[in-house]
Amino acid sequence: MSASQRSVRYAFLCMILFLSACDPAPPDSGAAADSGAQSAVAVEYRQVEWTELMPEEDLAALLSPPEEIMNIPDGSEMDQISSQMSNAIAQANDSRYQQALTSTKVVADFNNQHISIPGFIVPLDFNDKQMTTRFFLVPYFGACIHVPPPPPNQIILVDYPAGIKVDELYDPFQVSGLLKTSLFQHEMATSSYHLDAKVIEPYVETGGQPTG
Repeated sequence: MSASQRSVRYAFLCMILFLSACDPAPPDSGAAADSGAQSAVAVEYRQVEWTELMPEEDLAALLSPPEEIMNIPDGSEMDQISSQMSNAIAQANDSRYQQALTSTKVVADFNNQHISIPGFIVPLDFNDKQMTTRFFLVPYFGACIHVPPPPPNQIILVDYPAGIKVDELYDPFQVSGLLKTSLFQHEMATSSYHLDAKVIEPYVETGGQPTG
């Protein structure tokens, strides 16, 4: 089954695994890193994969989705996918799977850790220059907008007072800062982690190819 087919059938799981498998490389010398980079040179950030933020029992449950999820036809339009996924999830009999979809459980070892993680920005707050100062960082494009949101332990609330200009929501970023385990509820989604961002850079894969 191709990556595109899997994303149709189960978008968020596919993208979580996709980003986890990527080997992020630093932006090339021509990329404009955010101004916060200079002040954070002395800090060593741990490169983190999204699945590391999820307790093992939750990950195991999501890796074994109910048959209803896998039966969503290939080639479905995005609105149909969202509706079908929601209906399939509601009809699923696997309670452990449903619990994992909304799990707020965290990996406590990540509390107060300096980390760096790639993801996509879902803006929440803006400054007077229309720069994003608070946002959800998510592992795949369209999360919280086109498809059901990821589990809360796969969403990071990010505060970045300096603000960042996000021209396209499908552009991925590498975000680095101090991570804390903190529950945040919003009408759009719920997050189990909070990141005080210090460095935000365009994300590139090894070889310089962006994930978006």
